[in-house]
Amino acid sequence: MEFNQVVGTRRSIRFFKPWRPVEHSKIQVMLEAANRASRSMNADYTRAIVVHRDDLSGETRAALRNPTTTADLDLAPTYILWYIDLEYINGAQERLNELVELNVLPPSHGWSKAYVDDLVWPQVLKPIADIPEVLMFMGAVETGIAICNALNAAVDQGLGTCLHAFTAADKVKELLHVPDSWIPVWLQLVGYPAEEPEAGGQRPRRPLSKLFFEGDCTKPWQEDPEVTEHLKREGMIQAPAPFPYRAQEVRNLSRMFGLPE
Repeated sequence: MEFNQVVGTRRSIRFFKPWRPVEHSKIQVMLEAANRASRSMNADYTRAIVVHRDDLSGETRAALRNPTTTADLDLAPTYILWYIDLEYINGAQERLNELVELNVLPPSHGWSKAYVDDLVWPQVLKPIADIPEVLMFMGAVETGIAICNALNAAVDQGLGTCLHAFTAADKVKELLHVPDSWIPVWLQLVGYPAEEPEAGGQRPRRPLSKLFFEGDCTKPWQEDPEVTEHLKREGMIQAPAPFPYRAQEVRNLSRMFGLPE
């Protein structure tokens, strides 16, 4: 699938084929996509635990339930539990020096090992570890970028996926032996969609001019109609929800799985 189509086709899928497992290879592609995401300092912010529904104890599955994640857990065959590892700052100095050696951080931009050791590390990066809010904020941003890559990699392989609130973290931590430095971010459900991949149409989004600006905040971004039409042809902008048959699709799926209508 082309990139624009992947971005446009991504949906929060909530009806999965519970009988069809997700291949190990496809999960590996998702994890590799997350691993290749942009990351400041080349630091290892992100951690994930891949678990399969039918391998989990009833106690663990019950701990993962919350008001918005009930039937989804029963239908999705695979879960990915995403975390920030707050120890990501450890080793940052060495990783930056490695990037200097690789000429990723070039001398043309002022980088050198001395610059890393004498200025960047002691004056910029090391203090981050002493400011919990900054440590958490950076970790959340960088982990979110990695998760976004994993979402798109799932769609590219014909999988359905959705992010859910991660609750009962303490109980899950105990059951899955999660280290103290790992902070839960999102629970990602993965499987083959039982609903149409379009899931009733593309979700509503506000115009670019409402969200983005050029020059300063008094000048809304002006969309080029030709670019908009190009993105429609490429599949990034797709037919909006609701499709005419969406209500019937949801009713039929609910009946098939014995869920409330």
